Amino acid sequence: MTKHCLPVGLEIDVSYPNFHVSLSLLSASLLQFEIKEGPFARTEIVVIEVLPLGNGVFIMSWREKDGATVTNVQDYDRGLVYSFATLPDGQFLRMTGKMVVTRPERLSFDDRPRRNKALVLEAMTSLFQRHDASAVERLYARDYIQHNPNIPQGRDALQAIVAGLPEHVFYEPGLIVAGDDLVAIHGRIRGWADEPQIVVDIFRIEDGRLAEHWDVLQNEVSVTVHGGVPMFEPSEGGRRDGPEPA
Repeated sequence: MTKHCLPVGLEIDVSYPNFHVSLSLLSASLLQFEIKEGPFARTEIVVIEVLPLGNGVFIMSWREKDGATVTNVQDYDRGLVYSFATLPDGQFLRMTGKMVVTRPERLSFDDRPRRNKALVLEAMTSLFQRHDASAVERLYARDYIQHNPNIPQGRDALQAIVAGLPEHVFYEPGLIVAGDDLVAIHGRIRGWADEPQIVVDIFRIEDGRLAEHWDVLQNEVSVTVHGGVPMFEPSEGGRRDGPEPA
């Protein structure tokens, strides 16, 4: 699987033509290598500089105690490590080795989905339940992008719409899912059109504010077949705090 972030905690064995080395990514800036046999045998922790190149490829470099400098290109999709080393005596090595994962990475907890869900829920209820136009400036980015063709662009236009909403407009939030910087919320809004509507709103979050919005609306229709389920149920909102999608 392609990696987009440095897999901290990962341990790999790399088989070069003339020796084997074990690499442990202790942190985003520290690496431990262990060479068990041969003239280069030793264990050392080094400070690394890392640059992601995309598509599961990372380049990292470090300087060792004896003055050797090493640049590694680690390709996790292909399971290969390309190593370029200048030894203290000036000898230059180019090596390609196959990697075997001996310990998986530590999966760090990403709190963004939870925070982004809370932001979207606060925005939807502030604007379309309480009709609080002042929340727009606080929750939406200054250059907010609107993909609904019936709503003008920008934060000021949204604020004006909220300020002019009739009292009977009311939004009910339901299921909400989040990943990375995107949040999708399923809900029902009454008073926006002649009939209650089911809506899916999708938001992109940037720097803690709502930066971009897409939506799809459909008039609510009652169940007409035996065993059918409604388009929206308020109880689905109880799943808001469930696990994030994989």
